[in-house]
Amino acid sequence: MKENKFLAIYNDLLLQIRKGTFQPNDKLPSENELSQQYQTSRETIRKALNLLSEHGYIQKIKGKGSIVLDVGKYDFPVSGLVSFKELAQKMRKPARTIVHELEIVKPDEYIRKHLSVPNKDEVWKVIRSREIEGEKIILDKDFFHRKFVPLLTRDICEDSIYEYIEKELKLKISFAKKEMFVDQVTDEDRKYLDLNGYEHVVVVKNFVYLEDASLFQFTESRHRLDKFRFVDFARRTH
Repeated sequence: MKENKFLAIYNDLLLQIRKGTFQPNDKLPSENELSQQYQTSRETIRKALNLLSEHGYIQKIKGKGSIVLDVGKYDFPVSGLVSFKELAQKMRKPARTIVHELEIVKPDEYIRKHLSVPNKDEVWKVIRSREIEGEKIILDKDFFHRKFVPLLTRDICEDSIYEYIEKELKLKISFAKKEMFVDQVTDEDRKYLDLNGYEHVVVVKNFVYLEDASLFQFTESRHRLDKFRFVDFARRTH
């Protein structure tokens, strides 16, 4: 029952943070006040607060208490291999994909290098904005080796390319290598993103492989700085 109690308190406090009852930089009530409010022990309250801290919703500062952090960002898993459709469903936020370009191209030097394709091979080029809660905050520039993905349509690109690849083409997407860095905003970013005055974006390069270790996709995802929190889980090995 104790475990259920601290999780219930965690979820209740989290709901209040997300609804804006507690704003960024606000101080949560003290452990004593919360234990009285929820009619439970300080140990149970401490467990709930520790969980909020671990998940990045509060910062516990000695002598000051628990300070609410800015949660106007969306968790984006660094180590995971998740489609935007899956991410949007998990967030339960209104989201849509806008396709700006869909064409078959001969790879230039940059794409040949990143997708490891010869000159003669054709590549699908897909440029899409990702909109969450009415703001275009991700620009995805995808390149798929046509040898593995012979056909793409605008409808597929607006829905989920990964779902199409796995369910229709019966290919198994296995793993990805990623690079992440901060880059200056480009004219293309200005054209397709709601930048809100930001002059830099977070760029994630994805090199995505099938089960047989074939590199079939290279993606450059460009994220508005203020909207994404990149999360990962790490365990120290001994």
